[in-house]
Amino acid sequence: MENVKKLIRNNSIYSTPYLTLSSDKFHEECGVFGIFGHPEAANLTYLGLHALQHRGQEGAGICSSDGRQIFIEKSMGLVTDIFTEKRLKRLPGDIAIGHNRYSTAGASSLKNVQPIMVNFSLGSLAIAHNGNLVNAVELKNDLEARGAIFQSTSDSEVIVHLIASSRAGGLYERIVDAVRRLSGAFSLLLMTENELIAIRDPYGFRPLSLGKYDGGYVVASETCAFDLIDATYERDIEPGEMLIIGSGGIKSIKPFPSVRQASCIFEFIYFARPDSNIFGNLNVDEIRKEFGRQLARENPVDADIVIPVPDSGVPAALGYSDESGIRFDFGLIRNHYVGRTFIEPRKSIRHFGVKIKLNPVRKLLEGKRVLVVDDSIVRGTTSKKIIKMIKEGGGAKEVHMRISSPPIVGPCFYGIDTATRKELIASTHLIEEIRKFTTADTLRYLSLEGLLKVVRNPEKYCAACFNEKYPVFSTQDTVEQMKMF
Repeated sequence: MENVKKLIRNNSIYSTPYLTLSSDKFHEECGVFGIFGHPEAANLTYLGLHALQHRGQEGAGICSSDGRQIFIEKSMGLVTDIFTEKRLKRLPGDIAIGHNRYSTAGASSLKNVQPIMVNFSLGSLAIAHNGNLVNAVELKNDLEARGAIFQSTSDSEVIVHLIASSRAGGLYERIVDAVRRLSGAFSLLLMTENELIAIRDPYGFRPLSLGKYDGGYVVASETCAFDLIDATYERDIEPGEMLIIGSGGIKSIKPFPSVRQASCIFEFIYFARPDSNIFGNLNVDEIRKEFGRQLARENPVDADIVIPVPDSGVPAALGYSDESGIRFDFGLIRNHYVGRTFIEPRKSIRHFGVKIKLNPVRKLLEGKRVLVVDDSIVRGTTSKKIIKMIKEGGGAKEVHMRISSPPIVGPCFYGIDTATRKELIASTHLIEEIRKFTTADTLRYLSLEGLLKVVRNPEKYCAACFNEKYPVFSTQDTVEQMKMF
């Protein structure tokens, strides 16, 4: 365990969205990690979840198997707080799956923390789900009408009931039968007493990668989890693919035909760690820098300095600086030791919530024309506070804001905790109105055309939050109804 802790200390995370100004950002849904064929499966899963902590901070869990029995440990909180040496010792075996939770469907409580483990007619089964099912309510109502009893409010439990109630033959057939009824986003890890099964939805909304480690196999939401344990990336699990990993090796089947690929482009903009490679082994940091370069080509401005909103705005700001020739520096310093809660002073301090996390460097900014780069604007409230901080606390003469993504006009239904449509400032306001609200001297966004130009094969991405072209929706709802959320 001490070696595990040392490994974590020696591998700092570059850009962790959960430590940024998360109140005015989209939140990623979950992270999953699984390993087959290693005697320290639980400890390695612990490390993998630590690397994926940015994908969910409400709770975490690990299931392991010794070939005869499945063991489970889960709790609310962060990975390093939950999994003590004592807890990890209660997870024996050479197979394990883990899950970091950020609630998108179901309340934030222990009963919704995954993995979910059940015993049914074919044995024991554990499941970890990254994504969101748009037909979960419809499926749940049908299952309850047939006598199913749910223990949680998570849409992931629907999958377990579908498998258990399926009338198909063996376990694999039941899983296929169940998954064919799902609509929406799902990167799934399932574990029996002696096998690991990975499934990615036909649209490939969420990333899911396969790797090798010390004679075994690993599966993770992002490759940064492979890097932490020195695993080797093999390939992405393909949209609509089901991998069965057992003592005989890997079996790949494709029982879920893909109509079109629709990977979430917001993974590149904000969610994934910059050191990860996703969606065809594309490096997130390089893509974000290119977003910044394209932003500079589309929206030049006379400025003295380019600064990012840390941490997620750093790569795009570096790209903007590189393309424009304007000097880059860190004009806002982030406090790395801010937790998710803090005690506010009784007497009001202006912009306290932002100031506890960020502080302007007055010597860099005073009297300057400052260009500040951020990855997105959701509600606009944090952007407004940051600009006022740069002007009043930093003494900037001008503040020009550049956003390395298009205006967000629609909510997401595929596993992102978004604001409702009416709370998305760009869905109800013109860019000039947003500029006035934030008090920026100028405000410009990266165009959708420019965004898609950067990624390979732009037709393979979902950009519904920017253009409201939803790839899949529930049979109970029309796209127009979904827009009203």
